[in-house]
Amino acid sequence: MSEGEKRNRRPHMGTVEASAARETASPAQTERLTAGRPDPEVVERPVRRTFTAEFKRRIVEEAEACRAPGHLGALLRRHGLYSSHLVTWRRQWKAGAVAGLVPRTRGRKAQAPNPLAGKVAKLEREKTRLAQRLKQAETIIEFQKKVSELLGIPLSRPDGDGSD
Repeated sequence: MSEGEKRNRRPHMGTVEASAARETASPAQTERLTAGRPDPEVVERPVRRTFTAEFKRRIVEEAEACRAPGHLGALLRRHGLYSSHLVTWRRQWKAGAVAGLVPRTRGRKAQAPNPLAGKVAKLEREKTRLAQRLKQAETIIEFQKKVSELLGIPLSRPDGDGSD
């Protein structure tokens, strides 16, 4: 039987009838009509469930006490857990008792700041400032060369190795 056939076989109230019933119903009757349905609103970002170490310890102990068939499954269903939760929590319990059950933080680990980072940033700022001053000085020198050329004033070159 397909999923559509199963859905059609279930007794249900049509959408038109259901909305009409909700409109004419009192608040108490509306509460009863919608009591079994989950909230249809979808959150923008799902929230990951977190469990305390005490809750994990209690569930592991209750799971260890389950001896009859089906009791362990009932325990997991009652708390909305998966068997993988129990497997992980048992492993953590064996590895480090209660300390092992404390949830770890997710994501990248924070790196220790580089002690030279402040000095590097300071030197970068100084380099930028000096590069701006050099550009300004070169602009002034070019302007002076053009003015002396227009006025016919010869410029004397400094004695040196000729590298300029």
